[in-house]
Amino acid sequence: MRSVDSLPAKLWNSLIWLVIGFFLLNLFGLISAVGVNSFATRWLGTWFPAGYTTRWYFSAWDEFQLWDVLLVTMEVVLAVVVLSLLLGVPAAYALARREFSGKKLLTLLFVLPLLVPPITYGIPLATVLYQVHLAGTMTGVILANLVPTVPFVILVMTPFIEQIDPRLESAARVFGANTFKVFAYVLVPLLAPGMLAAGLLVLVRTVAMFELTFLTAGPSSQTLVVALYYSVFAAGVRAGQSVDAMAMIYMATTLIWLFIALRFVDPTQLVTRVKKTS
Repeated sequence: MRSVDSLPAKLWNSLIWLVIGFFLLNLFGLISAVGVNSFATRWLGTWFPAGYTTRWYFSAWDEFQLWDVLLVTMEVVLAVVVLSLLLGVPAAYALARREFSGKKLLTLLFVLPLLVPPITYGIPLATVLYQVHLAGTMTGVILANLVPTVPFVILVMTPFIEQIDPRLESAARVFGANTFKVFAYVLVPLLAPGMLAAGLLVLVRTVAMFELTFLTAGPSSQTLVVALYYSVFAAGVRAGQSVDAMAMIYMATTLIWLFIALRFVDPTQLVTRVKKTS
């Protein structure tokens, strides 16, 4: 009976691994094709390119002014991560600790930017920023990216804060700690793993956020993903290998930032800490 009962489970597991393998194979094929073409001198109708060169990377670096683009991207990402945590964590604390009328409605409003496509509110948001002369500037790009990232931090941190025993805060107040000291010396150490994990997720989301950045960025405030779009859009006047080189630079830069962040942040700490405090 055990062998009969386990047969469907084995077939189901095999099907899952087959689907995962098929997905990974296609993903590897797509990335490999772009990567090989970025080094190809010419690749048409053959299994392998006619030759290899690195000049497309130097060409893409100069044509798209990638050093300036990388600096802008880093400034935007760091600003969005810091401001999202500064705004999102206190808001999450209020939602987790306070009961007030309209709380569910307010929570729904916070979640809406995560549920609807960014383009649906990106165009009205860009219109407002243009009217106040912030679109096309670094400030406008940062403000636009805060719209989905602050609710994201709130969504991540609210259940995390709910797991912390309120008696710890009460004990600190008994010993004379004011609100700032309670937050700085009691809550922040407990919330640090969750804040770091939320910051990492915001970092990845901001690097890849195209719609809002594209609608609000100017010539001097383009991030890497917007520059990649313009390189594809101008593919008719640029070599396809140069565009593929730009795509590889974008992917490599994103992975480097992600690996650096993962050296300091373990996203599983969020789940582990919640389990320990529950």
